[in-house]
Amino acid sequence: MQLPRSTYQYTRKQKDDSAIEHALTEVVAKHPSIGFWQCHHRFRNRGEQWNHKRVRRVYRKMHLNIRRRAKKRLPERVKQPLTVPTAPNQMWSIDFMSDSLVDGRKFRLLNVLDDFNRESLAIEVDTSLPSLRVIRVLEQLISKRGKPANIRVDNGPEFISHKLEQWCEANKITLQFIQPGRPMQNAYIERKNGSIRRELLNAYLFYSLNEVRVMCEEWRADYNTERPHKSLGYLSPLRYTSQWQKEQQLYPQTANGNPFQIEESRLVDKAVGDNRTNKTLPPN
Repeated sequence: MQLPRSTYQYTRKQKDDSAIEHALTEVVAKHPSIGFWQCHHRFRNRGEQWNHKRVRRVYRKMHLNIRRRAKKRLPERVKQPLTVPTAPNQMWSIDFMSDSLVDGRKFRLLNVLDDFNRESLAIEVDTSLPSLRVIRVLEQLISKRGKPANIRVDNGPEFISHKLEQWCEANKITLQFIQPGRPMQNAYIERKNGSIRRELLNAYLFYSLNEVRVMCEEWRADYNTERPHKSLGYLSPLRYTSQWQKEQQLYPQTANGNPFQIEESRLVDKAVGDNRTNKTLPPN
């Protein structure tokens, strides 16, 4: 058997696909959702005569057939210290919790807290709590107790919604986001979440949403009126607020929540009163 001279003398030629690679890179960068056939027909409409099998080979070589969903990037969050408010409605904290009923249905809890006195403002319970529901709960609270100056939230999908952002801008409320993965920057509401988890969600079995709502409201009433808080001098949130209001009326310039400054002001007032009492009247 004789070997053809053309076969014997054949030398392999390196394939130059740089033009196709450049074209695919340009098209996919501008239109990341299109597939192979869209790319091929775009090239044909431009006048390129590349065979579709060649384009497909380069397309797979570049791993463009394995698309990965890009992770949604959050805007940079500025680290903000966890300050102690000096009056009600200066800072509210909001967060979500989740649990399930006995039959396996999932439900969520929306917790709203006033950082000043750790008062639980609301515990909303339902199977779904979108951003519009969050706005409705906030509007109900504002109609009862006034508008907060700031609201601290995490980076959940309900909180980064444009609807909540637009609502806060319309009501002149500053929306403060914690840094991703830093729940300690929202420590007040996280502390309350831990109490709800231990004392309510992990302690009982729930058969319906109405049962969850009733027990959450009972827990919230006890939390606000009876539960002593170490950070509040072992007073309940409502009792702490009542004491703060009395001190604000007696000592409006110094009643800022600091007991040392309040006590100092009382001593100064007493000394001034004694001096006025012992002062002699000038002769007529």
